[in-house]
Amino acid sequence: MRKILRLAAITSLALATAVMGSSAAGAAESNQHHNKPNTCTGTPTAPGVLAGTYNGDVVVTGLCVVNGGAAVVKGDLILTPGSALNATFALNDVTKKGTSSLAVRQDVKVGSGAILAMGCEPVFNPCSDDPDAAKGGTLTGQDFVFGNVLAWHALAVIVHSSTIFGNLHVQGGGGGVTCAVPPTGVFHALQSPVFSDAENNFIGKDITFSGLQTCWLGALRNSVGGNVFDRNNTMADPDANEILANVIHGSIACSGNTPAVQYGDSMSSPNLVRGNAFGECGFNVLQPNPSPKGPLTPISVKI
Repeated sequence: MRKILRLAAITSLALATAVMGSSAAGAAESNQHHNKPNTCTGTPTAPGVLAGTYNGDVVVTGLCVVNGGAAVVKGDLILTPGSALNATFALNDVTKKGTSSLAVRQDVKVGSGAILAMGCEPVFNPCSDDPDAAKGGTLTGQDFVFGNVLAWHALAVIVHSSTIFGNLHVQGGGGGVTCAVPPTGVFHALQSPVFSDAENNFIGKDITFSGLQTCWLGALRNSVGGNVFDRNNTMADPDANEILANVIHGSIACSGNTPAVQYGDSMSSPNLVRGNAFGECGFNVLQPNPSPKGPLTPISVKI
């Protein structure tokens, strides 16, 4: 069910609808240098705006957005349990001049039940404020994390076209083994099932998805300096677990997943792996591309 993959774009656009028009109120406080500690707080009808330079850690509660220019966090960016950060904007929608971006000098930490949406790009996840989004978009976000993105039991982690110099580590979480729209919260407002996704990113070290229970999971076309681990994840969508087309300078290991790693209807290509490949992603594993009756194609190939 490829439409689940495209829900990343829907997520961005729907979140934009929820927050545009109310963000300017928070910008005056945000566009300045801050002292440690700092908090970005907001609601769906009055989101907080993360903008300017923060000298220490920033703690997100409720809903915050990055659409008021450059946001630089010199410490950690911490999403508290149940919070949400939408960093899928390319323009400065507060001043109507220039661009928006996120740079975190240390780690992004995503708490239990929290949602991180970071990065945007044409076609695969158009930016929330891209005027051509309905046609696939033309803008690309500029998001950098100089440390790690670390998620523990997060509801969703959706990262596109971003640079993470450390690890992308997602442990546990998700919305449960269902593709039903949740009865409350952000995904209810979007009328979307819960999913997690990493596409077209540069990851300096490892990507790990482990113990996730959700509707759909994908990791496609990432450049990975270290290893990829895809273990013990359970997805409700039979088309899920498309871990494909990544260029991996270390090794890849996939095991205990339901469904196992597959091509689904992604029309994608094998992972290119410099090291070793194990389990569901092994060099000897063939899957139909596309499922269920396409030609048998390796999930990973040696480079």
